[in-house]
Amino acid sequence: MREKLRVGILGATGMVGQRFISLLENHPWFEVTTLAASPRSAGKTYEEAVGARWKMDTPMPETVKKLVVKNVNEVEEVASEVDFVFSAVDMSKEEIKKIEEDYAKTETPVVSNNSAHRWTPDVPMVVPEINPEHFDVIESQKKRLGTRRGFVAVKPNCSIQSYAPVLTAWKEFEPYEVVATTYQAISGAGKNFTDWPEMVGNIIPFIGGEEEKSEQEPLRLWGHIENGEIVKAESPVITTQCIRVPVLNGHTAAVFVKFKKNPTKDQLIEKLINFKGIPQELSLPSAPKQMIQYLEDDNRPQVSMDVDYENGMGVSIGRLREDTVYDYKFVGLSHNTVRGAAGGAVLCAETLKAKGFIAKK
Repeated sequence: MREKLRVGILGATGMVGQRFISLLENHPWFEVTTLAASPRSAGKTYEEAVGARWKMDTPMPETVKKLVVKNVNEVEEVASEVDFVFSAVDMSKEEIKKIEEDYAKTETPVVSNNSAHRWTPDVPMVVPEINPEHFDVIESQKKRLGTRRGFVAVKPNCSIQSYAPVLTAWKEFEPYEVVATTYQAISGAGKNFTDWPEMVGNIIPFIGGEEEKSEQEPLRLWGHIENGEIVKAESPVITTQCIRVPVLNGHTAAVFVKFKKNPTKDQLIEKLINFKGIPQELSLPSAPKQMIQYLEDDNRPQVSMDVDYENGMGVSIGRLREDTVYDYKFVGLSHNTVRGAAGGAVLCAETLKAKGFIAKK
Protein backbone atom coordinates (compact mmCIF):
# COMPACT_ATOMS: atom_id res chain seq x y z
CA MET A 1 0.00 0.00 0.00
CA ARG A 2 1.49 3.34 -1.03
CA GLU A 3 -0.24 5.44 1.58
CA LYS A 4 -1.51 4.22 4.91
CA LEU A 5 -5.07 4.86 6.05
CA ARG A 6 -5.37 7.49 8.79
CA VAL A 7 -6.78 5.99 11.97
CA GLY A 8 -8.38 7.63 14.99
CA ILE A 9 -8.80 5.92 18.35
CA LEU A 10 -11.80 6.91 20.46
CA GLY A 11 -11.17 6.24 24.15
CA ALA A 12 -7.43 6.22 23.56
CA THR A 13 -6.33 6.54 27.20
CA GLY A 14 -8.05 3.37 28.54
CA MET A 15 -6.57 -0.12 28.53
CA VAL A 16 -8.16 -1.19 25.23
CA GLY A 17 -7.23 2.14 23.65
CA GLN A 18 -3.66 1.57 24.77
CA ARG A 19 -3.75 -1.93 23.28
CA PHE A 20 -4.93 -0.47 19.95
CA ILE A 21 -1.98 1.93 19.98
CA SER A 22 0.45 -0.86 20.82
CA LEU A 23 -0.87 -3.19 18.11
CA LEU A 24 -0.96 -0.49 15.43
CA GLU A 25 2.66 0.58 15.90
CA ASN A 26 4.35 -0.13 12.54
CA HIS A 27 1.13 -1.54 11.02
CA PRO A 28 1.62 -1.87 7.25
CA TRP A 29 -1.86 -0.53 6.31
CA PHE A 30 -2.93 1.78 9.15
CA GLU A 31 -1.34 4.78 10.87
CA VAL A 32 -2.61 6.29 14.12
CA THR A 33 -2.92 10.01 13.46
CA THR A 34 -5.64 11.12 15.89
CA LEU A 35 -6.36 10.26 19.52
CA ALA A 36 -9.58 11.21 21.30
CA ALA A 37 -10.71 10.76 24.88
CA SER A 38 -12.83 12.40 27.55
CA PRO A 39 -12.87 16.19 27.98
CA ARG A 40 -10.56 15.89 31.01
CA SER A 41 -7.81 14.47 28.76
CA ALA A 42 -8.45 16.80 25.81
CA GLY A 43 -5.75 19.37 25.13
CA LYS A 44 -3.00 17.35 26.80
CA THR A 45 -0.35 15.39 24.95
CA TYR A 46 -1.07 11.67 24.99
CA GLU A 47 1.94 11.13 27.24
CA GLU A 48 0.58 13.69 29.71
CA ALA A 49 -2.98 12.37 29.56
CA VAL A 50 -1.98 8.78 30.28
CA GLY A 51 0.79 9.59 32.76
CA ALA A 52 1.61 6.59 34.94
CA ARG A 53 -1.45 4.68 33.69
CA TRP A 54 0.28 3.07 30.66
CA LYS A 55 -0.55 -0.62 31.18
CA MET A 56 1.08 -2.36 28.22
CA ASP A 57 4.22 -4.51 28.55
CA THR A 58 5.89 -2.61 25.71
CA PRO A 59 6.80 1.10 25.95
CA MET A 60 4.44 3.79 24.70
CA PRO A 61 5.28 4.33 21.00
CA GLU A 62 7.23 7.53 20.36
CA THR A 63 4.89 8.37 17.48
CA VAL A 64 1.92 8.98 19.80
CA LYS A 65 3.55 10.58 22.84
CA LYS A 66 3.29 14.15 21.56
CA LEU A 67 -0.08 13.83 19.81
CA VAL A 68 -2.53 16.23 21.41
CA VAL A 69 -5.61 14.38 22.64
CA LYS A 70 -8.90 15.65 21.20
CA ASN A 71 -12.28 15.74 22.88
CA VAL A 72 -14.11 12.61 21.72
CA ASN A 73 -17.40 14.55 21.80
CA GLU A 74 -16.18 16.95 19.09
CA VAL A 75 -17.20 14.49 16.42
CA GLU A 76 -16.84 16.62 13.29
CA GLU A 77 -13.34 17.80 14.24
CA VAL A 78 -12.03 14.32 15.01
CA ALA A 79 -13.69 12.78 11.96
CA SER A 80 -12.22 15.38 9.62
CA GLU A 81 -8.71 14.10 10.30
CA VAL A 82 -9.16 10.35 9.79
CA ASP A 83 -10.28 7.72 7.29
CA PHE A 84 -11.86 5.54 10.00
CA VAL A 85 -11.86 5.09 13.78
CA PHE A 86 -11.56 2.36 16.36
CA SER A 87 -13.92 2.85 19.30
CA ALA A 88 -13.06 1.92 22.88
CA VAL A 89 -14.94 4.71 24.66
CA ASP A 90 -15.99 4.35 28.29
CA MET A 91 -19.56 5.66 28.40
CA SER A 92 -23.06 4.36 29.07
CA LYS A 93 -24.52 2.00 26.48
CA GLU A 94 -26.89 4.63 25.07
CA GLU A 95 -24.11 7.23 24.89
CA ILE A 96 -21.88 4.77 23.03
CA LYS A 97 -24.63 3.92 20.55
CA LYS A 98 -25.21 7.59 19.82
CA ILE A 99 -21.59 8.68 19.50
CA GLU A 100 -20.64 5.73 17.29
CA GLU A 101 -23.55 6.48 14.94
CA ASP A 102 -22.65 10.19 15.03
CA TYR A 103 -19.17 9.33 13.76
CA ALA A 104 -20.65 7.01 11.12
CA LYS A 105 -22.88 9.84 9.91
CA THR A 106 -19.77 11.94 9.20
CA GLU A 107 -18.94 9.22 6.62
CA THR A 108 -16.34 7.77 9.01
CA PRO A 109 -16.45 3.98 9.45
CA VAL A 110 -16.39 2.88 13.09
CA VAL A 111 -14.89 -0.45 14.16
CA SER A 112 -15.91 -0.88 17.77
CA ASN A 113 -14.68 -2.90 20.69
CA ASN A 114 -17.77 -1.92 22.69
CA SER A 115 -20.85 -4.03 23.36
CA ALA A 116 -23.44 -1.30 22.78
CA HIS A 117 -24.18 -2.14 19.11
CA ARG A 118 -23.71 -5.91 19.25
CA TRP A 119 -27.45 -6.51 19.04
CA THR A 120 -28.35 -3.64 16.72
CA PRO A 121 -29.99 -5.69 13.93
CA ASP A 122 -28.10 -4.11 11.00
CA VAL A 123 -24.70 -3.83 12.73
CA PRO A 124 -22.39 -6.76 11.91
CA MET A 125 -20.69 -8.46 14.88
CA VAL A 126 -17.85 -10.41 13.37
CA VAL A 127 -14.97 -12.78 14.03
CA PRO A 128 -13.42 -12.66 10.55
CA GLU A 129 -12.64 -16.40 10.44
CA ILE A 130 -16.23 -17.25 11.42
CA ASN A 131 -18.75 -14.90 9.78
CA PRO A 132 -17.18 -12.30 7.43
CA GLU A 133 -20.30 -12.53 5.23
CA HIS A 134 -22.17 -10.58 7.94
CA PHE A 135 -20.32 -7.45 6.81
CA ASP A 136 -22.75 -7.45 3.86
CA VAL A 137 -25.47 -6.13 6.22
CA ILE A 138 -23.58 -2.83 6.25
CA GLU A 139 -25.37 -1.82 3.04
CA SER A 140 -28.69 -1.93 4.90
CA GLN A 141 -27.23 0.01 7.81
CA LYS A 142 -26.00 2.73 5.47
CA LYS A 143 -29.53 3.18 4.14
CA ARG A 144 -30.84 3.59 7.69
CA LEU A 145 -28.10 6.07 8.60
CA GLY A 146 -28.26 7.92 5.28
CA THR A 147 -24.54 7.45 4.62
CA ARG A 148 -22.41 6.53 1.62
CA ARG A 149 -19.38 5.09 3.42
CA GLY A 150 -20.04 5.56 7.15
CA PHE A 151 -21.12 2.59 9.28
CA VAL A 152 -20.55 0.80 12.59
CA ALA A 153 -19.11 -2.72 12.84
CA VAL A 154 -18.29 -4.53 16.08
CA LYS A 155 -16.42 -7.53 17.40
CA PRO A 156 -17.93 -9.92 19.98
CA ASN A 157 -17.17 -10.35 23.66
CA CYS A 158 -13.73 -11.54 24.74
CA SER A 159 -15.20 -14.44 26.74
CA ILE A 160 -16.33 -16.45 23.69
CA GLN A 161 -13.05 -16.47 21.74
CA SER A 162 -11.75 -19.67 23.35
CA TYR A 163 -14.75 -21.80 22.35
CA ALA A 164 -16.82 -20.17 19.56
CA PRO A 165 -14.10 -20.78 16.90
CA VAL A 166 -13.82 -24.39 18.14
CA LEU A 167 -17.55 -25.02 17.83
CA THR A 168 -17.45 -23.39 14.38
CA ALA A 169 -14.69 -25.78 13.31
CA TRP A 170 -16.91 -28.66 14.47
CA LYS A 171 -20.07 -27.39 12.78
CA GLU A 172 -20.49 -30.42 10.49
CA PHE A 173 -20.80 -32.69 13.55
CA GLU A 174 -23.77 -30.58 14.74
CA PRO A 175 -23.04 -29.58 18.32
CA TYR A 176 -26.39 -28.99 20.00
CA GLU A 177 -25.71 -28.55 23.72
CA VAL A 178 -22.75 -26.76 25.31
CA VAL A 179 -21.72 -26.05 28.90
CA ALA A 180 -18.84 -23.59 29.35
CA THR A 181 -17.17 -22.15 32.44
CA THR A 182 -14.81 -19.28 31.71
CA TYR A 183 -11.97 -18.23 33.99
CA GLN A 184 -11.40 -14.62 33.04
CA ALA A 185 -8.37 -12.37 33.46
CA ILE A 186 -8.54 -9.07 35.32
CA SER A 187 -7.46 -7.07 32.24
CA GLY A 188 -10.93 -7.89 30.93
CA ALA A 189 -12.14 -5.37 33.49
CA GLY A 190 -9.56 -2.84 32.28
CA LYS A 191 -7.40 -3.37 35.36
CA ASN A 192 -4.08 -4.78 36.47
CA PHE A 193 -3.01 -5.98 39.92
CA THR A 194 -1.90 -2.51 40.96
CA ASP A 195 -5.43 -1.21 40.29
CA TRP A 196 -7.11 -4.23 41.84
CA PRO A 197 -4.98 -5.60 44.72
CA GLU A 198 -7.94 -7.47 46.20
CA MET A 199 -7.76 -9.86 43.22
CA VAL A 200 -4.39 -11.21 44.33
CA GLY A 201 -4.99 -14.76 45.52
CA ASN A 202 -8.73 -14.30 45.01
CA ILE A 203 -11.57 -15.54 42.79
CA ILE A 204 -14.84 -13.65 42.21
CA PRO A 205 -17.70 -15.85 40.93
CA PHE A 206 -19.57 -13.08 39.14
CA ILE A 207 -18.90 -10.76 36.19
CA GLY A 208 -21.87 -8.52 35.45
CA GLY A 209 -23.63 -9.32 32.15
CA GLU A 210 -20.93 -11.74 31.07
CA GLU A 211 -22.91 -14.97 31.17
CA GLU A 212 -25.67 -13.63 28.92
CA LYS A 213 -23.05 -12.43 26.42
CA SER A 214 -21.22 -15.76 26.56
CA GLU A 215 -24.41 -17.70 25.89
CA GLN A 216 -26.03 -15.50 23.24
CA GLU A 217 -23.27 -13.85 21.20
CA PRO A 218 -22.04 -17.09 19.57
CA LEU A 219 -25.58 -17.58 18.23
CA ARG A 220 -25.41 -14.19 16.54
CA LEU A 221 -22.08 -15.12 14.94
CA TRP A 222 -23.71 -18.25 13.50
CA GLY A 223 -26.83 -16.40 12.34
CA HIS A 224 -27.81 -15.23 8.87
CA ILE A 225 -28.90 -12.05 7.10
CA GLU A 226 -32.62 -11.75 6.44
CA ASN A 227 -34.35 -8.58 5.20
CA GLY A 228 -31.32 -6.45 5.98
CA GLU A 229 -30.90 -7.70 9.54
CA ILE A 230 -28.87 -10.36 11.35
CA VAL A 231 -31.07 -13.19 12.62
CA LYS A 232 -29.34 -15.28 15.29
CA ALA A 233 -29.04 -19.07 15.10
CA GLU A 234 -31.26 -21.22 17.29
CA SER A 235 -28.65 -23.78 18.29
CA PRO A 236 -26.59 -25.00 19.97
CA VAL A 237 -28.02 -24.26 23.39
CA ILE A 238 -25.21 -22.77 25.50
CA THR A 239 -25.11 -22.31 29.27
CA THR A 240 -22.17 -20.64 30.99
CA GLN A 241 -20.60 -19.53 34.24
CA CYS A 242 -18.06 -16.67 34.16
CA ILE A 243 -15.53 -16.35 36.96
CA ARG A 244 -12.87 -13.68 37.56
CA VAL A 245 -9.49 -15.20 38.45
CA PRO A 246 -6.10 -13.72 39.49
CA VAL A 247 -4.55 -13.74 36.02
CA LEU A 248 -3.49 -10.58 34.16
CA ASN A 249 -4.13 -11.65 30.53
CA GLY A 250 -5.86 -14.73 29.13
CA HIS A 251 -9.36 -16.18 29.39
CA THR A 252 -9.52 -19.94 29.92
CA ALA A 253 -12.67 -21.99 29.27
CA ALA A 254 -13.65 -25.49 30.37
CA VAL A 255 -16.22 -26.69 27.84
CA PHE A 256 -18.52 -29.73 27.49
CA VAL A 257 -20.24 -30.53 24.17
CA LYS A 258 -22.96 -32.88 22.89
CA PHE A 259 -23.10 -33.68 19.15
CA LYS A 260 -25.90 -34.99 16.97
CA LYS A 261 -23.29 -36.89 14.97
CA ASN A 262 -20.54 -39.07 16.43
CA PRO A 263 -17.10 -37.65 15.62
CA THR A 264 -13.91 -39.35 16.70
CA LYS A 265 -11.28 -37.48 18.69
CA ASP A 266 -8.96 -37.57 15.68
CA GLN A 267 -11.65 -36.04 13.48
CA LEU A 268 -12.22 -33.24 15.98
CA ILE A 269 -8.51 -32.45 16.25
CA GLU A 270 -8.13 -32.48 12.46
CA LYS A 271 -10.92 -29.91 12.13
CA LEU A 272 -9.28 -27.69 14.72
CA ILE A 273 -5.80 -27.56 13.24
CA ASN A 274 -7.11 -27.05 9.70
CA PHE A 275 -9.62 -24.36 10.62
CA LYS A 276 -9.10 -21.15 8.65
CA GLY A 277 -11.00 -18.32 7.01
CA ILE A 278 -10.65 -15.18 4.92
CA PRO A 279 -7.87 -13.70 7.11
CA GLN A 280 -5.65 -16.71 6.46
CA GLU A 281 -6.58 -16.96 2.77
CA LEU A 282 -5.75 -13.27 2.23
CA SER A 283 -2.73 -13.29 4.60
CA LEU A 284 -4.06 -10.21 6.39
CA PRO A 285 -1.40 -8.43 8.48
CA SER A 286 -2.82 -9.37 11.90
CA ALA A 287 -4.10 -12.84 10.97
CA PRO A 288 -2.64 -15.85 12.75
CA LYS A 289 -1.19 -18.31 10.25
CA GLN A 290 -2.92 -21.10 12.20
CA MET A 291 -5.85 -19.85 14.23
CA ILE A 292 -6.25 -22.89 16.48
CA GLN A 293 -3.45 -25.02 17.88
CA TYR A 294 -4.09 -28.34 19.58
CA LEU A 295 -1.76 -29.21 22.46
CA GLU A 296 -1.29 -32.89 23.35
CA ASP A 297 0.23 -32.43 26.82
CA ASP A 298 -2.25 -32.97 29.65
CA ASN A 299 -1.14 -29.78 31.40
CA ARG A 300 -1.77 -27.45 28.44
CA PRO A 301 -2.94 -24.89 27.55
CA GLN A 302 -1.47 -22.71 30.28
CA VAL A 303 -1.68 -18.92 30.44
CA SER A 304 2.03 -18.55 31.19
CA MET A 305 3.04 -20.68 28.19
CA ASP A 306 0.31 -20.24 25.61
CA VAL A 307 -1.53 -16.92 25.92
CA ASP A 308 0.71 -15.23 23.34
CA TYR A 309 0.28 -17.96 20.69
CA GLU A 310 0.32 -16.30 17.25
CA ASN A 311 1.04 -12.93 18.90
CA GLY A 312 -2.12 -13.31 20.98
CA MET A 313 -4.33 -13.75 17.91
CA GLY A 314 -4.56 -17.56 18.05
CA VAL A 315 -6.57 -19.94 20.21
CA SER A 316 -5.02 -22.82 22.16
CA ILE A 317 -6.97 -26.02 22.84
CA GLY A 318 -6.07 -29.01 24.98
CA ARG A 319 -7.43 -31.86 27.10
CA LEU A 320 -9.92 -32.96 24.45
CA ARG A 321 -11.42 -36.21 25.67
CA GLU A 322 -14.63 -38.17 25.87
CA ASP A 323 -16.95 -37.38 28.78
CA THR A 324 -19.26 -39.59 30.84
CA VAL A 325 -22.24 -37.20 30.60
CA TYR A 326 -21.51 -35.13 27.48
CA ASP A 327 -19.82 -36.44 24.34
CA TYR A 328 -16.55 -34.52 24.63
CA LYS A 329 -14.89 -31.92 26.83
CA PHE A 330 -11.90 -29.63 26.29
CA VAL A 331 -10.03 -26.63 27.69
CA GLY A 332 -9.52 -23.48 25.60
CA LEU A 333 -7.39 -20.37 26.05
CA SER A 334 -7.39 -17.02 24.24
CA HIS A 335 -5.80 -13.63 24.83
CA ASN A 336 -8.63 -11.42 26.00
CA THR A 337 -7.19 -7.99 25.14
CA VAL A 338 -5.58 -9.04 21.84
CA ARG A 339 -7.82 -11.52 19.97
CA GLY A 340 -10.64 -10.81 22.41
CA ALA A 341 -10.53 -7.02 22.14
CA ALA A 342 -8.28 -4.66 20.20
CA GLY A 343 -6.59 -7.30 18.03
CA GLY A 344 -9.93 -8.75 16.99
CA ALA A 345 -11.10 -5.27 16.01
CA VAL A 346 -7.91 -4.61 14.02
CA LEU A 347 -8.45 -7.87 12.13
CA CYS A 348 -12.05 -6.81 11.44
CA ALA A 349 -10.76 -3.51 10.02
CA GLU A 350 -8.25 -5.33 7.83
CA THR A 351 -11.04 -7.58 6.53
CA LEU A 352 -13.29 -4.57 5.90
CA LYS A 353 -10.50 -2.88 3.95
CA ALA A 354 -9.87 -6.04 1.94
CA LYS A 355 -13.60 -6.24 1.13
CA GLY A 356 -13.72 -2.56 0.07
CA PHE A 357 -15.76 -1.17 2.98
CA ILE A 358 -12.92 0.99 4.33
CA ALA A 359 -10.86 3.22 2.05
CA LYS A 360 -9.28 6.67 2.03
CA LYS A 361 -11.76 9.52 2.28
